[in-house]
Amino acid sequence: MRNYREIELWKDVTEKQWRDWHWQIRNRITDVATLRQVVELDDAEADQIGKVLGTLRMAISPYYATLMDPADRGCPIRLQAVPSGLELAQHEEDMRDPLHEDGDSPTPGLTHRYPDRVLFLVTDQCTMYCRHCTRRRLAGVTDQPRPASDIDAAIEYIRSTTDVRDVLISGGDPLTLADAVLEDILKRLRAIEHVEIIRIGTRTPVVLPYRITESLCEMLQRYHPLYVNTHFNTPAEVTSESRQACDRLSRAGIPLGNQSVLLHGINDCVEVMRALVHELLKLRVRPYYIYQCDLTAGIEHFRTSIGKGIEIIECLRGHTSGLAVPTFVIDAPGGGGKIPVGPQYLISRSSTQTILRNYEGYSCVYTEPREYRDPCGTCSKIKSCSRSRPLIGLEKLFRGGFVSLHARHAARDERRRDREWHA
Repeated sequence: MRNYREIELWKDVTEKQWRDWHWQIRNRITDVATLRQVVELDDAEADQIGKVLGTLRMAISPYYATLMDPADRGCPIRLQAVPSGLELAQHEEDMRDPLHEDGDSPTPGLTHRYPDRVLFLVTDQCTMYCRHCTRRRLAGVTDQPRPASDIDAAIEYIRSTTDVRDVLISGGDPLTLADAVLEDILKRLRAIEHVEIIRIGTRTPVVLPYRITESLCEMLQRYHPLYVNTHFNTPAEVTSESRQACDRLSRAGIPLGNQSVLLHGINDCVEVMRALVHELLKLRVRPYYIYQCDLTAGIEHFRTSIGKGIEIIECLRGHTSGLAVPTFVIDAPGGGGKIPVGPQYLISRSSTQTILRNYEGYSCVYTEPREYRDPCGTCSKIKSCSRSRPLIGLEKLFRGGFVSLHARHAARDERRRDREWHA
């Protein structure tokens, strides 16, 4: 990390200005000319960046810029922050909205995919526009909070949809909102009786830790139970400033999780990921997810094989504390949601025994109980019991008396309908 005063662009900036998150956002690096004062760029690179800015704007907080190696084009910080001509490449499998968030949106800014929770996008502004962003179609389009009318409509939907018990506030980055604006949203959500959990997804502890002020934390702790998930991708992002930011949130009683994205050339290495998860636990941040990179247009060069993610989990499980092992997930294209994938530890099964293996290759047999009766029915007084609500997905096979589930648009169903029509 460079001292900001060593960079000509900021040599006259005071310490008070530098630590002011408002100043940091106002002075984000947003054009090629300013970027060239911070990192080395040749004319060809500068020309390519100019073209890429038409697909996703650039904005790099001065703080995060000091973490970049000015001469190393393979610097993991630089790769996440500085646009690349590779973002212009087009591939057949690329999608504008790979997670089908817009298709599952009952009102602007709200996605309702899972039965009991919603994603609430309150702004399209970020402190920094990550080059691997999966919401490139939205991020930075206005560089502003979402209109009040959209916020009102989303909150009204949540209020009227009593199945929703968990709200994830995201964006953009919700912590780019002023404290008062964010508090208004939190207060209105907390006033809804069936909303039990509120989560905030943010990258500010990583890219602008000065935003995590004592006054922000004092405000947030008024709305417990509240959780924060952040987004560290590499140990190079763990600094004294990010440590302080996470510590402030933890001391406010806010549980912290981390969601990394598996990125080629940045963290697709067992040793790098192991170092990261160990650093996170020292910050009291629980490694939560590692995401397989989505099929978003413009980020093909960041994607790794799924096998690389499985290898990383294989080399974490058993080799370090279970607390340090995140879940590797693929956010299914088309809106299928998060699908966990990982090494296979179950080797085989019979009607009475299961054969398992551990991280060392040690194999063992677990014998099933001789008599076991399913106690299902004792939970009938629990509000969420499947006996009192419609069954979803595989629940229909386990508990609903179904013998099969049919995929939509299956060829044999089309043939069957065709025969029925002609009959």
